[in-house]
Amino acid sequence: MEYNERLARFRQGHVNPFDRREIDSSTEGKDPPKDEVRSEIFSSESKTQSSDRPMDLGLAEDHFSRPAGSFVASDVEQLKQAIAECKRLILELPEHSEKQKDTVIKLVHLRLKLQELKDPEEDEPNLQVLLEHRFSKEKSKSVKQMCDKCSTIIWGLIQTWYTCTGCYYRCHSKCMHLINKPCVRSKVSHQSEYELSICPEVGLDKQDYRCAECRTPISLRGVPNEARQCDYTGQYYCSSCHWNDTAIIPSRVIHNWEFEPRQVCRTSMRYLALMITRPVLKLKEINPLLFNFVEELVEIRKLRQDILLMKPYFITCKEAMEARLLLHLQDRQHFVENDDMYSLQDLIDLSSGRLSCSLTEIHTTFAKHIKLDCEKCQAKGFMCELCKEGDILFPFDNHTSVCNDCFAVFHRDCYYDNSTTCPRCARMLERQHEESQNL
Repeated sequence: MEYNERLARFRQGHVNPFDRREIDSSTEGKDPPKDEVRSEIFSSESKTQSSDRPMDLGLAEDHFSRPAGSFVASDVEQLKQAIAECKRLILELPEHSEKQKDTVIKLVHLRLKLQELKDPEEDEPNLQVLLEHRFSKEKSKSVKQMCDKCSTIIWGLIQTWYTCTGCYYRCHSKCMHLINKPCVRSKVSHQSEYELSICPEVGLDKQDYRCAECRTPISLRGVPNEARQCDYTGQYYCSSCHWNDTAIIPSRVIHNWEFEPRQVCRTSMRYLALMITRPVLKLKEINPLLFNFVEELVEIRKLRQDILLMKPYFITCKEAMEARLLLHLQDRQHFVENDDMYSLQDLIDLSSGRLSCSLTEIHTTFAKHIKLDCEKCQAKGFMCELCKEGDILFPFDNHTSVCNDCFAVFHRDCYYDNSTTCPRCARMLERQHEESQNL
């Protein structure tokens, strides 16, 4: 059957012009040599096809066409020659023409076939440990992942690839023996602290004009490799170690209250992603003046202090324990442990307004249980011993003050207007004096 006839039948929806069965049917009755392996890559020149024709992108397709001549590829070297020929044709064909688009698709098929020959399927272990990475074999067939080692696409359909369960480092199975970067999670475990200087650059000459990580020669002119600066470490990296990923820099947030993402290297990007929820920032010590310029920080600090005052009520209340009220803060456990440690995610949510809304809602829920819903918690309230008037007081109320020694609660106005000592402290002191006399 002639190719033009097959093409006509294809346009009518009867046959695929590149189907091997149709090609073999044209030689029906003829016995091909038994030892000949048919691996035709290009067939004769096809005529221009309509733009709305379906295109078969299956990887099992063995037959490709080119404008002129034919080429037979049976091994890696011949496939490389076919790929080079396709590249040349793409440059020669008119821009955006149908023939050029078809040739590009054929080039993709050829490269996939070449990759398949280079990486034959093997029985790979499901878990491998290397440089503190715990690599797990991936089953996803997505082709949108990039190998962190060779910086090329991972073709999930025909390639085996692994992901580190700790730092999410991805690589081909063939690239694993070339990895020289340890798992970032180990650094997070051993060194849970940020670089708090803003882009501490030391200069490319101090790095001996080499990548700070893999030591590849680099320069600002891009010869032999482009030097890219990481805004977190201040050092320069090559294009393989720095993919122009962006991240929020902790030092810029703390010192300038700036949340604009900056370009960072791959290692810094992973480190910041793993550290973002860790409460390691003590703002009172790092930059205490920040509370004078960011009103939301003062509000959040007051809410956190109130929650710490509510915590003793919950851990001694059976109903609160059964309702598991403290689990409202399970994503921010440090909020029920202290009031001065923050994570970078806390500051990001604070700047967007999400933290104030969620924490105010939790504060209202906690106060409602103590003051309205639970009689046992209400019984743990205080009466103002200075004026002996008013409702039951709690230490987290806005109009109250707490004695620093005995933690008794008074009206704020009564406490500051009183010139004498705290009545509860005086009573406790007198009781201790009597006990000492009896002894």
